Amino acid sequence: MEHAKKKSFIDFIEETLIALLLTAMTLITFANVVVRKFANGNILWANEATVFLFAWLVLLGTSYAVKHNAHLGVDAVLVLLSKPTRRVMAMIAVGACLVFALLMLKGAWDYWANFANLPATEGRWFPLGFEEKFREKGWYEVQDIPMTEWLRFIEASMNAGEHYEKIPRFIPYAVLPLSMALLVFRLIQAAMRIFKGQQDLLVASHEVEDQIDEAAERADKG
Repeated sequence: MEHAKKKSFIDFIEETLIALLLTAMTLITFANVVVRKFANGNILWANEATVFLFAWLVLLGTSYAVKHNAHLGVDAVLVLLSKPTRRVMAMIAVGACLVFALLMLKGAWDYWANFANLPATEGRWFPLGFEEKFREKGWYEVQDIPMTEWLRFIEASMNAGEHYEKIPRFIPYAVLPLSMALLVFRLIQAAMRIFKGQQDLLVASHEVEDQIDEAAERADKG
């Protein structure tokens, strides 16, 4: 069972990051509720910060779930097929997912790039090179989250030395190309596992069933 396998260092980093994002969301939301209840006030940047944290949590969690074959799926028909046939179907599925993920990666880069003073790609569906001329948008800020002092060093290179009042958009938006690149990478890994016969389904998690079986085994041993 996947969850019983020894965790790698990369697993530790990914799981820690996901846990930190969830913790930060919870603490910010709780603090805002307390301020509203007892101080009749509001943490102005709390809602926006929670939205960004949730986006990071979901988008990074997507690739992590692919890595551990933990996405939910309907496999009622697939389990009736022979293992070789299931592998063929899984390869078709992972191929379709890869096409989608690559299109999403292009769109994510193109949306984020100019905010980071970088060129977007040319081409409607597939990248045909990078823009030769583009409008740098590194000066764009988020709506409410104030700029932190330890990030002031980026002002010289990203905003021509001008003072940021709020954090620049390219920081929270960076999760878009990052998560899509990770998703492409994880799908390629899944394709290799399917090709090698290490798995024959792409998105059909039986985590609950596995946990029930594991609990039953522990009860029998007890």
